[in-house]
Amino acid sequence: MVFFGGRRLRIWTSTLQRTILTASHIPGFPKIQWRALDEIYAGVCDGMTYEEIKKNMPDEYEARKKDKLRYRYPRGESYLDVIQRLEPVIIELERQRAPVVVIAHQAVLRALYAYFADRPLKEIPHIEIPLHTIIEIQMGVTGVQEKRYKLMD
Repeated sequence: MVFFGGRRLRIWTSTLQRTILTASHIPGFPKIQWRALDEIYAGVCDGMTYEEIKKNMPDEYEARKKDKLRYRYPRGESYLDVIQRLEPVIIELERQRAPVVVIAHQAVLRALYAYFADRPLKEIPHIEIPLHTIIEIQMGVTGVQEKRYKLMD
């Protein structure tokens, strides 16, 4: 059992199998699943690659390309929807006194990172979140402190 500053680390995941499976490789810590941490819902495009969307739904592909922040997938979500959905998660993260590891998906991690790193709204869809990397964010007196740990090459 690992404690940080006398407090036990927690792991938060989405309800989707990829994050739950990733978290399962970190034994000994309490894990909490949040539906709010699920990936952006692509609606009728769910399960399609960007190439398939480009080929089969060129107007949707172009609309997303023009404004990735506000673009809403047909019967799905936009980045702005995801940001709104994350509000309760952010409030709960700010209340935590023990470290929290968030295992989530690209759009969600971009939105969370932008909030804590105080990045502009328009940048959110374009923030690089590298795979297989832990991004440690600590709030300090001088602002946000960030460290990155690459797990795999």
